[in-house]
Order: sequence, then structure tokens, then C-alpha cells
Amino acid sequence: MLKTILNTIDKLNESVGRLASWLVLAMVLVICYDVMMRYFFQLGSVALQELQWHFFALIFLLGSAYTLKHDCHVRVDIFYQSQRLSDKHRAIINLVGILLFLLPFCSIILYSSWSFVENAFYYNEGSPDPGGLPHRYLIKGSILIGFALLLLQGIAEFIRHLISLQEQH
Repeated sequence: MLKTILNTIDKLNESVGRLASWLVLAMVLVICYDVMMRYFFQLGSVALQELQWHFFALIFLLGSAYTLKHDCHVRVDIFYQSQRLSDKHRAIINLVGILLFLLPFCSIILYSSWSFVENAFYYNEGSPDPGGLPHRYLIKGSILIGFALLLLQGIAEFIRHLISLQEQH
């Protein structure tokens, strides 16, 4: 059953991560178009600049769980990369890190951002800038989605390392 949960979470975050990778292309195209319009035609757009930031936020939030899944996240590798550490010890370090840091951090962000996002939806929040994008509440809602996906991937990684420890015995 644990492997089924692990595989389901992995598939979900793999799909979301691939979607986020396409957002990188979209962001680059928007940036190139915006720069071309500003420098060649002196036509700037607040909406295009905000769209660039929205894409960046989505890439970061939706790509975090994918990054964790592929073990490409930033970590302090003082002890972890030591040649003297066995796979068993690395699994234990990962389990402790996930349990003490990742899962509580994601839970705190989800809890503390709930009312922030709820208010944005309630007031149908948009950009305060003239010419800015409407529906800012959607980008704020992605905070909850991104951290929920990261929390799920943290659970999947915890399961993966538990299975790894069991197989080593």
C-alpha cells in the first residue's frame, strides 16, 4: 500500500513538474516579446511585466515538489556527501530532515497562508496597478497548491526512505 501511495504522489508531481517546465518557455517568450516591444516600439505593458512574475511564481511553486522528487533541491551537504556515509545513514538523515523540517515547514505555510488566499478570493483581488492583470487571487491560490504538492512529495520521500531502510535489513 505504501508503494501505491508513493507511486501516485510521484506521478502527480511528475506531471505537474512537466507542466511547470512548459511555463519556463512561456515566460521566456513573454519576456522576449515585452523587451522587443519596449525597446523597438517604446510600448511597455504593466500586464506583461506582471505576467512574467506570475509565470515565475508558478514555476517556482509548482516545480518545487518535482525538484524534491528528483533530488535536485538545495541542501546543506556538510555530512550528507561524505564518502564515509552509507546509504542507510543517508536515508536516516533524509527521514529526520523531512520529519523535522520539510513537513512542519509546509504545514506552517499552508496554515498561515490560508486566510491570505481566502481573502484574495473573497475580494476577487486583482492588480492594484493601472493596466495590471485581473484575478490576482488565482496566483495567490497557487501558494496553497504548490506547498500542498511539496508536502505530498515530502510524504512520498519519507515513504521512499522508510522502504529503503527496510530493504537494507
